[in-house]
Amino acid sequence: MKGRGSGSYGTLTGPQLFLLGGSFLITVGSFAVLPYMSVLLHDRFGLGLGVVGAVLAVASLVQFSGGVVGAALAARIGLRATMLVALAVRTAGFAAFVPGLTRPVVAVAALFLVSCGAALYLPANKAYLVAGCGHERRPGLLAASGSAFNAGIALGPPAAAPFVLTSPAGLFTGVAVLFALVGAGHVLLPSVADEGGGVEGRTDRAAEENGAAAGSRLPPFAFTVLAVYVFMFFQHYLALYAVPRTSTAFYGAVLMGYAILLVVAQPLLARRLAALPYATALRLGFGAMAAGTAVLALGGRAGIAVGAVLLCLGEIVLFLKNDLEALARSTAPSATVFGRQRLAAGLGAFAAAVVGGQLYGVAERAAAIPVFWLVVSAQAVVLPALLVVWEGGSARRRAGDGPVAAHRPR
Repeated sequence: MKGRGSGSYGTLTGPQLFLLGGSFLITVGSFAVLPYMSVLLHDRFGLGLGVVGAVLAVASLVQFSGGVVGAALAARIGLRATMLVALAVRTAGFAAFVPGLTRPVVAVAALFLVSCGAALYLPANKAYLVAGCGHERRPGLLAASGSAFNAGIALGPPAAAPFVLTSPAGLFTGVAVLFALVGAGHVLLPSVADEGGGVEGRTDRAAEENGAAAGSRLPPFAFTVLAVYVFMFFQHYLALYAVPRTSTAFYGAVLMGYAILLVVAQPLLARRLAALPYATALRLGFGAMAAGTAVLALGGRAGIAVGAVLLCLGEIVLFLKNDLEALARSTAPSATVFGRQRLAAGLGAFAAAVVGGQLYGVAERAAAIPVFWLVVSAQAVVLPALLVVWEGGSARRRAGDGPVAAHRPR
């Protein structure tokens, strides 16, 4: 079954169209609930903010790092079966929120079920989407997947806002039913083989040499950790910074504009990003993030809006290019590659949560919050540069050891 598509997407198959639509619905359902968990756990269940923070931090780490487990499961039982298991787990999790409304322990267990389901689903979903596709089609497909997820992220919270506090049981039930229906649709998907990221049959050594020719021998895993680390400062602390300086309405408009730009621009730029040398993409992406966080330090509506646009461009470049480069360099199954990338994102997000709170607290106590963004901007420049310098030194040491090793007695 063929669907219609054009541009960087190529011709989309029926299963691919279903997965893209399902990704949108899944994210709408998830973000109809998850952004409000801190409110529910604290206000409804009376849990202390410290406990709430710890629960959400661990749940986030499970959701990201568990992608490695999802990849291993996909290698064992297949992509479609893994998605079905994941959706069953997430459906059970959202359904468990209903009895959890009167039992905090059940609500926390439900949150972890939802996080585990997300960890299992995402690597298999992306791997299924690009299965059997050459490298020329991957950028458009992954960009379309990112747009579907981000559109759901943008729509979910406002769609649920009228119900999350007034009728949460109905909201949780509706989301569980939505996940059950999407899961039933996955049953009809044909089975596909995960042929691996290196569809063109390149060896690991050839892929490494290609990366070196592009300007960097470093694995995309390391740059994904750094990209998410820098980005999550913006994600976590923009509200604290922007709302007192502007208004909640302006902050909401910035988030909406950010989401629209991300959804529209990423597919349009996908082919061009794929054609960029990796080193060039890294310079552009981290440069945009450094510039964006520096502009945020100016404050005011213009500074916040322009800073958000620059950070959005940095996200588009780095998140997509790192995934594409990880696929191109590896002959491992695609689900394994995406699972590793999710782990990298989790490490970056966790580090940003730990470091960001301390930095923001220091800046706030010193009445110099704009300096916080300048420190983040400096990190976006310095940390990737240090990583490249470190790898360059390691490469020279390896090259220096080569001839000596060749003459060692055996």
